[in-house]
Amino acid sequence: MRRIFIYVIFIILSVDFTYSQQRIDTIKLKEIEVRAEMNLLKPITGIFLNTGKSFQIVNFENRTVTYAEKYGRQVFSKIPGVFVYDMDGTGNQVNISIRGLDAHRMWEFNVRKDGIMTNTDIYGYPASHYNLPMEALDRIELIKGTAALQYGAQFGGMLNFITKQPDTARLLAYESSNTLGTYNLISTFHRISGTKGKFAYNIWFAKKTSNGYRKNARSIYDAENITFYYFINKKTKIITEWTHSNYLFQLPGPLTDSMFKIDPKMSTRSRNYYSPSIHVPSIRLSSELSNKLKIEYNISAILGERNSVLFDKPANVPDTINKLTGEYANRQVDRDFYNSFSSELRLMYNYSFWRNENTLLVGVQGINNRFVRKQQGKGTTNNDYDLSLVTEGWGRDLFFKTQNAAIFIENQWVLFKNFSINTGMRYENGESHLSGKIKNYPENELPAKINHKYPLLGSSFSYRINKKFIINGGISQAYRPILLKDITPASIYEKNDKNLKDAYGYVADFSFKALLNTFKFDITSFYIKYNNRMGLNSFQDTSGNYFVIRKNIGNSISKGIELFVEKQFEITQKYSIVLYSSTSYIDARYKDAVIRSGNTNINIDGNKVESAPEWITRNNVTVRINRIFVSFLYSYVSETFADPLNTKAPSPSGSVGIVPSYHLFDGSVAWQINNHFHCSVNINNIFDKAYFTKRPQLYPGPGVWPSDGRTVSVTLKYSL
Repeated sequence: MRRIFIYVIFIILSVDFTYSQQRIDTIKLKEIEVRAEMNLLKPITGIFLNTGKSFQIVNFENRTVTYAEKYGRQVFSKIPGVFVYDMDGTGNQVNISIRGLDAHRMWEFNVRKDGIMTNTDIYGYPASHYNLPMEALDRIELIKGTAALQYGAQFGGMLNFITKQPDTARLLAYESSNTLGTYNLISTFHRISGTKGKFAYNIWFAKKTSNGYRKNARSIYDAENITFYYFINKKTKIITEWTHSNYLFQLPGPLTDSMFKIDPKMSTRSRNYYSPSIHVPSIRLSSELSNKLKIEYNISAILGERNSVLFDKPANVPDTINKLTGEYANRQVDRDFYNSFSSELRLMYNYSFWRNENTLLVGVQGINNRFVRKQQGKGTTNNDYDLSLVTEGWGRDLFFKTQNAAIFIENQWVLFKNFSINTGMRYENGESHLSGKIKNYPENELPAKINHKYPLLGSSFSYRINKKFIINGGISQAYRPILLKDITPASIYEKNDKNLKDAYGYVADFSFKALLNTFKFDITSFYIKYNNRMGLNSFQDTSGNYFVIRKNIGNSISKGIELFVEKQFEITQKYSIVLYSSTSYIDARYKDAVIRSGNTNINIDGNKVESAPEWITRNNVTVRINRIFVSFLYSYVSETFADPLNTKAPSPSGSVGIVPSYHLFDGSVAWQINNHFHCSVNINNIFDKAYFTKRPQLYPGPGVWPSDGRTVSVTLKYSL
């Protein structure tokens, strides 16, 4: 792996840096434009402070990727260190993480759409079930790690999906993107927008169906959005929005390792289904009250549900008809209902100090969440998606209520013309209350109250050596609250530690950026201290009975390097070549940690954190010939472990063991026919490599979940 990495970097670094004496930001080629992607956030964007933060931007303009399929390694190929948990085919959900964190539904990030938080329940279940179509996006902004002060509890940072804005020159603008692909993939996206006087609007609709790469992996997806803008004057606007996503995914079930080797398309389940439906309404007011003072206030909600119907057994337990009853076994029905409300007020004030313009940001955030969880219902023996119960009552019927208030303050100190420092703090003050019943479990064993009271401190700096070289760095405390799953016993033989603590620690990073004509270089080092990780220990009561206790098992430390390097060759106005490499090295290990193994507890100090590959590298070459773009992407991810014990040999069910390394090649061709029509062809996994990215321990079932083999899609875009 090191040789591959060295060769790729050597090829890019050995180019002639003096090939072009002036950086070209925009090249006009008849009716199309090619813009150099500089991935730079300004120190202040809107009402957010970015000084010294480690960030990346994914621009969607002039990319050859087919976004209908949402292959994470293609969408995020320019962001070093993104780990993609790829298990549900054509991207019903994006599952990514960075720096050794958990990739499950992006729940280590503060996830936002146009600045509005979309984490389902940040204290109960912070996964982002809202599923945005990539065709609606203008760009993705990722501020890593040190974003905790402004955005709240997280170690991963803030991931902001920025959608396309209304057309400001016309009353009606229209665009359409339609994709056909292997395994009966059909995807369509339509958007209209426009502006008239003080009013503007942005409306889009998306629908997608696919039979899936694996057998019994059918999915149906739809999403809608309506946004209205009212400009009170040039400096004040109100934005009202409703956006919604919904999908039904037939889960093909986990495999054992032997099954995977025989046929990765194999299915072990034909009666398992999963479906989240999420609504996100919001109202935003932003105003520039004066040349020095800006204000932004938003109110938003996450309203919806997440449902599943499963034959919930390991991969080596077949789902077959009982010869005595002539029917399948009853399935388990699980249902979550979300009512999450948040409001956020931000004030930004510019003032003079030490002969320089400084900026003060003050904000208040309030969160009120109501989370109802009904699990282990006895479902039908049918084959279809059926949430009805054959017996009244639930094995778990829980209500998780959270109220939280936070205040944050951050100041950008411009000490010299090219040097500035951000200092700030955030204070979280909240409570979560759990009530309800678990079948056959003593009510007094359930924790009833969790306090969240944390001061978070942080600082960052930015030094612009000149127009071509920038140094950034920062450190920020962060925490992750105890989640509902952490305090919900899996059985009567599992207990919870009454002294559970929220995960708490800090994130630090340091980066050096170079922008040399048509060459770009960005290297970042990082360090994450993640205390109070959650896990299982074994203990024996006074009667000699063994139990499992869920508790804080210890800490972890993640450290590493992230590198992005890009070179553009503008040969002529009709021919150009772009090379880039996005590579990361990470060493993520447990520290002072103890985990259960059978009826004993084992010290795992020094063991690697699960799903944290040492090496992730993605390398791309794009050739433009007039209006045609041809692109090839090579990806490599090194092996990982599936459990904290670092078990190497696969278990009979496939739930633990090594997750092997894999090499992948993707290709695409895009043709800008004219100003209105654009056609592209995407070949995912050209050499049909059989691979998987993770062995989940719980949902969607313990075992091997194969990723897609070779798929082909064709997209036609039209704009008017």
